[in-house]
Amino acid sequence: MKNKKMITWGIVVLFFIIIFWSGCGTYNGMVTREEGVVSQWSNVENVYQRRLDLIPNLVSTVKGYATHENKTLTEVVEARAKATSVTIDPNKLDATSIQKFQQAQDGLSSALSKLMVVVERYPDLKANQNFLELQSQLEGTENRIAVERRKFNEMAQAYNIYIRKFPKNIIASICGFDKKSYFQSQAGAEKAPKVEF
Repeated sequence: MKNKKMITWGIVVLFFIIIFWSGCGTYNGMVTREEGVVSQWSNVENVYQRRLDLIPNLVSTVKGYATHENKTLTEVVEARAKATSVTIDPNKLDATSIQKFQQAQDGLSSALSKLMVVVERYPDLKANQNFLELQSQLEGTENRIAVERRKFNEMAQAYNIYIRKFPKNIIASICGFDKKSYFQSQAGAEKAPKVEF
């Protein structure tokens, strides 16, 4: 009789130990995946910062040739300032904050596009080695941005899937692990641009 009670208590204790270790493993897995998302967000910010760092050199190079384009140059500088002012807490990567960040960056992209159209009017500028190098670096940076955003979305997706599966969703809810948002394409990006000659 005494042995049966000890065996029963042993099984109950063993059951709770297994549940505890399983819960710890799940929690630690969520922390690891969340830190992966935060780390990837830092990579996204890093490539956007690289673009921001290139812009003053680009503007000063263009300014030397395109003295009549002050409005466009001012728009680029203002868009850069706005993009610099938008920061996001990596632990709060919700849809609203990512959208604000993306809108500021899209404004800068738009201003840079206008600047590149203006450049077409200045053949001497298009032939300037410094400008060509800056333009090449900017194009490379835009590609890096696309790659890092894609990686961020993949990390966020892996994290979201992990915390939404049963029974992990219970632990995620109890411990405050929230779903992460994704980068979305710019409005109208699904339509091909209209090119007129």
